[in-house]
Amino acid sequence: MCGIVGAIRSDNNVVEFLIDGLKRMEYRGYDSSGIAVLTQNKIERVRRVGRVSALERAVNEIDLVSNIGIGHTRWATHGGVTEPNAHPHISHGQIVLVHNGIIENYEEEKKNLIDLGYEFESQTDTEVIAHSTHYEYQNSKNLFEAVQKATHRFQGAYAIVVLCLDEPDVVILARMGCPLLIGLGEHENFFASDVSALVAYTRDIIYLEDGDIAQISVKGIDHLLDKTGQSTEREIKQSEVSLTSLELGPYNHFMQKEIYEQPKAITDTTEIVFSAGFVPSLFGENAKAIFNEIDSVKILACGSSYYTGVTAKYWLEAIAKIPTDVEIASEYRYREVIANPRQLILTVSQSGETLDTIEALKRAKSLGHDKTLAICNVMESTLVRESELVFYTRAGAEICVASTKAFTTQLVALFTFTVTLGLLKGHISDAQAQAYLEDLRHLPGSVQAALNLEPQITQWANLFSPKDNALFLGRGIHYPVALEGALKLKEITYIHAEAYPAGELKHGPLALVDQDMPVVVIAPNDALLDKLKSNMQEVAARGGELFVFADAGSGYEASEGIRVIRTPRHIGELSAIVHTIPVQLLAYHVALAKGTDVDKPRNLAKSVTVE
Repeated sequence: MCGIVGAIRSDNNVVEFLIDGLKRMEYRGYDSSGIAVLTQNKIERVRRVGRVSALERAVNEIDLVSNIGIGHTRWATHGGVTEPNAHPHISHGQIVLVHNGIIENYEEEKKNLIDLGYEFESQTDTEVIAHSTHYEYQNSKNLFEAVQKATHRFQGAYAIVVLCLDEPDVVILARMGCPLLIGLGEHENFFASDVSALVAYTRDIIYLEDGDIAQISVKGIDHLLDKTGQSTEREIKQSEVSLTSLELGPYNHFMQKEIYEQPKAITDTTEIVFSAGFVPSLFGENAKAIFNEIDSVKILACGSSYYTGVTAKYWLEAIAKIPTDVEIASEYRYREVIANPRQLILTVSQSGETLDTIEALKRAKSLGHDKTLAICNVMESTLVRESELVFYTRAGAEICVASTKAFTTQLVALFTFTVTLGLLKGHISDAQAQAYLEDLRHLPGSVQAALNLEPQITQWANLFSPKDNALFLGRGIHYPVALEGALKLKEITYIHAEAYPAGELKHGPLALVDQDMPVVVIAPNDALLDKLKSNMQEVAARGGELFVFADAGSGYEASEGIRVIRTPRHIGELSAIVHTIPVQLLAYHVALAKGTDVDKPRNLAKSVTVE
């Protein structure tokens, strides 16, 4: 969500870096931005509502030069989208800081600060941090100690970066629940909430952990304390993020680019499977022992990742013969749970920093669940560090807020887990496993064939763009594809869309069907096709307009009020992955027809690090 960037250099100006870093994090979603630097006698700050380009124009109008500074993109939580609410926030012209996350007890702390004589210019919880730090600094005259004491009073999640006019040679970083990392350079050091802001400048990265407080200077890390207050060190990692993946190239939008990168992303994710086979070691050195002990699986995730979990439930129960539950992480963490220590807790997240998923995992571990597996696209993310086992999806950087290649590679990872578990527990023969491996080998080609349907889907988009509502239908393992298709349409076109199992149509949603309600149907040539055809007749009989994605060989023909696009031949268990491609393309082209912001839809953010 919100983005943090900053630097301290021995002699170079940091302003250009701050703007560049904020641009590289625009994909995370935001509604205002700002930077602040220290000069010889004051804090210079520039903030703007809207895109970073507006901030850049304002900065270019003034001669802003400094070797130390911070920047921020804000996604509004406390207080509206206004310049006074934008970061950085300043206290008494002395303390300036940026903050990601939410301080849950800010109202109590704000009242205490008002009683102490502090005045507030914004509606944010962040200004509480600034004034609390200023108050502590008046007593200690040591910025590191001031931040340490102030953060001890805060409840919630945060990543904080603090500068002080009286200590212009250091930066203080504090992390609890929100990502924050340090990039090491020669006589210069950087910090950010996202590695994409730094990889053009350094690949030597230190990931702070929960409870860490660090002091940074041009020399490096001066002090680093862990959550217990003990001095510690964190390992330097080499970032593998590709700069090419952060650039648009010949495409019009990152969503278009990422849709077309799916054959390669799937190939990269499955490469390790082809070299090793379906072996437990794909998931970690202790995976075999853990998988042998489990008697069920619980999948915790949010958004599109939740829908991959719903898909995986079909696979796991049909192929691996293991009971599987799927829960929305934000619901699981707050309900009464019956713990089963023999159950595997499987979390799914593109970023590995989704707060609800991380907190759900922590809740499960607190209940005695020590068998945990994360499926994630980001190495060294919080979710990965909190999990015993991990499988990395190798999708590369995903910039568009609406997930595409992360979604399909998560499905590939979950299918790999399913076959591995089924083979280990004796429910799949070696011959069956080999057949599934061949299915994976041919999957990128089937996805490419689905991408070739784009011209036909583009024609449908013009029919959708004037609509206000849509229904998506699917049966069996293709019902989650309908869910994902409806979500994509909602996210980037702002058309209200809902998805249902097709058999549920007659139990309520059919009342909505008329000539103004397009109905998208995922119609693979599988055992449920005849049932699905009956459901489609229910729509046609009410004057509804059907848009059907049907496999070659399904025998379903276009007619009046029924439009059909034929996807590649049915490929069995992996069909859900192939059918995801057309619904992604449909949402993309409807968004183009409506003129919405494809990559940065309103009100949404890429990595949701708050509740």
